[in-house]
Amino acid sequence: MKVKFHLPDFSGHLMFNLVFIDILQRHAEYFREGVEIASVYGTFPPAIWNGGRMQEGNCDRRFVKSVVKAFNERNIPLRFTFTNPMLEKKHLNDDFCNMIMNVANNGMNEVIVASPLLEDYIRKNYPKYKITSSTCKRITDFDTLTNEISKDYNIIVIDYDFNNRFDILEKIPHKEKCEILVNACCEPACKRRSEHYRSLGLQQIAYSNHMRKYPDKPFNSEKLVLEHPEIEKIADCHCMGRTIFDIKNLSTHITPDDIWEKYVPMGFSQFKIEGRTFDIFNLMEHYLYYMIKPEFKEKVRYKFLKQLVANEVITVHE
Repeated sequence: MKVKFHLPDFSGHLMFNLVFIDILQRHAEYFREGVEIASVYGTFPPAIWNGGRMQEGNCDRRFVKSVVKAFNERNIPLRFTFTNPMLEKKHLNDDFCNMIMNVANNGMNEVIVASPLLEDYIRKNYPKYKITSSTCKRITDFDTLTNEISKDYNIIVIDYDFNNRFDILEKIPHKEKCEILVNACCEPACKRRSEHYRSLGLQQIAYSNHMRKYPDKPFNSEKLVLEHPEIEKIADCHCMGRTIFDIKNLSTHITPDDIWEKYVPMGFSQFKIEGRTFDIFNLMEHYLYYMIKPEFKEKVRYKFLKQLVANEVITVHE
C-alpha cells in the first residue's frame, strides 16, 4: 500500500523539505504505513505563470538547476504551480518560466495547470511533463468533475468542498488519479475563492513584471490596487493565517485516521498538504500530524529541529 503525499514549496522551504525527505529515507520506521513523498510542488519566483499563492523572490538559473538536481536525485519530482488564471497569450513566451521548463525537462518533473491557454502551450512545447489539473479551477459539480477525470491528466486535485462527502467520493471514477487536499485552510464553501485566485494572479503578474524591470527596487502594490480594487477586498481574508490547530475545526478537515481508515480503502492514494506560505513551525506540525506515527512525533520533531538548526534554517540565539 502506498500513501502518496505532495508537499509544499521546493524553493522557499528548500532545506526544510530536503531534511524531512532524508529522515524518511533513513528512518522509515518513524512513518505511518506506506508513506511516500510523491512530489514537492511550488515555483521559482518571480515566475509570472505561478498561481494559487503569491510568491515573492528572485531566483537565477543556477539556483533552479541546483534545486531540480537536489530533489530529482532523491527520486522526488517537482510540480510547478503554473496555475495563474489571468495569463494572456503574451505571457507564454516569458523567458524565466520557459527557462524553468527547459532546465527541468527530463521526464521526471510535472506541472499543475488551471489556464487552458498555458496548458495547450505546455503540452505542445514540453510534452515530457506530466500534467495535473489544479484545484484552482474550483470544480464543485460532480458531473464536471467526472468529465475532468476522464481527460488526459496525470492527477486531478479535487476541490476541498468534496472532502468528507463520502456519498459523492464513493461514486468518483479512477480514484487513483484524484488528489485530496487534506488540510484546507480556506473557509468551507468559500464564495470568494475564485476571486481570490484571480486577484493573486494579477498580483503575481505585476510583481514579476516589476522584478524583470527593477530587480533592485521594492515592489509597491498601491498602484495595482488602484487599478484593481478587488485585490484590496481579499486582503481581510484571515484563512491563510490558520494553524494546524485551527483547521481541525473545519468541516473539510481530514484527519490521518481518515486517510488510512476511509480514503485509502476507498481507492484514493494521493494526498496534498498545503502550506507554501506557512511558517516552518506550523508546517512542521502538519508533517508530523499526517505522516509520523504518533509514538514517534516527539523524537522526529527533535531530530527535525536539530537538523534545521545545523543547516541554519533556524537560528538559535543565546
